[in-house]
Amino acid sequence: MKILLLTQYFPPETGAPQNRLHSLAVNLVKSGQSVNVLTAMPNYPKMEVFDSYKGKWYVHEQDGEINIHRSWIFVKKSKAVTARLLNYFSFVFSSLIIGLFKIGKQDIIICESPPLFLGITAMLLKWFKGSKLVFNVSDLWPESAEKLNIVTNKTMLGLSYKLESRIYKTANLVSGQTQGIVHSVQSRFPTVKTFWFRNGIDLSVFNIEATGAEIKQKLAIKHDEFVVLYAGVIGHAQGLDVIVKAANHLKENKPIRFVLAGDGPEKPELQAMIEKLQLSNIEFLPNLSRDKMPDLIAACHAYIVPLKKNDLFLGAIPSKLFEPLAMAKPIILGVDGEAKDLFIDKVACGLHFEPENDHELAKAINQLYKSPELRAQLGKQGQAYVLEKFERSQIAQEFFTQLKEL
Repeated sequence: MKILLLTQYFPPETGAPQNRLHSLAVNLVKSGQSVNVLTAMPNYPKMEVFDSYKGKWYVHEQDGEINIHRSWIFVKKSKAVTARLLNYFSFVFSSLIIGLFKIGKQDIIICESPPLFLGITAMLLKWFKGSKLVFNVSDLWPESAEKLNIVTNKTMLGLSYKLESRIYKTANLVSGQTQGIVHSVQSRFPTVKTFWFRNGIDLSVFNIEATGAEIKQKLAIKHDEFVVLYAGVIGHAQGLDVIVKAANHLKENKPIRFVLAGDGPEKPELQAMIEKLQLSNIEFLPNLSRDKMPDLIAACHAYIVPLKKNDLFLGAIPSKLFEPLAMAKPIILGVDGEAKDLFIDKVACGLHFEPENDHELAKAINQLYKSPELRAQLGKQGQAYVLEKFERSQIAQEFFTQLKEL
């Protein structure tokens, strides 16, 4: 079977979609399939094209048996809607050209959304190449953009909802990263075939036995310090000011240390907030490469997974929680809905705090700091649950069964 994976995000970029899609490509190759990836010049999350790709229209690479085709994308460090739309549509245009003229006939096209607009390329390539289309939704757009006030123009939102409808009805299968996404699609488009393509942990590339010795030495972590970690995109949806405020509440508790690792548009504002509060118990690390993440997580005692308080996130399962859980680290989850149901209520993998409630977050951190026994119990339960239900090779095989049925 010839499979084309169409995505704006792919390694060497770091992040949840990049890791998940690379793992999918590797597992599809292992199952004997021919896999092409059509993606953009790497630029995320700093919104700056990596040096070795600057000024290029098309690059072909080989990653084992995976053929990677990269096409030009407009990139600008700006939060403006215009710049963001130019970023999305530039890749829609360039990926269509490369897809038509550099990639042969494909049996199945798997398109990753967001961005929703990439579905335009996916539909056109489906028609031109006679392929089946799988549209994979990791975030509901334009619903997310509307509820987070990222896009407020009614005309633009109306056109986006029409595009969403056309894509779902054109696709042979719509897969979703969470049950909430799948249920949303099913309720609005009952004739569309759906599948819960859940996220997880890739044990073939993520070393859950890492000790964190190098990171501990680099950060000069003392044996009596309690390290609380957040690692990922520093963006609007995460609401990371709740961590800074919690650090302010706990600043007199010297052994508790906060580490934020990553890059994103909200980082300068958080740094300014830390400076204003004169906090010495919280620090930033730059975005780390994928191979460094196991050591970073191994160096912490608890891992914070926050999102803003918004009904939109009731169906969200942040992908960043799988890796710490696989390493037996208790999570401190500031997300309601599906994530809380699965990882706090169904199986106690950590503690929960109300989203954006810094007092509850500080209380949960203090509770874990004071009880090594509780940390060990929650970590053990979380590790067993994730390794049994959320291992990516198993998930990929279930997904491949769906592809064969097409």
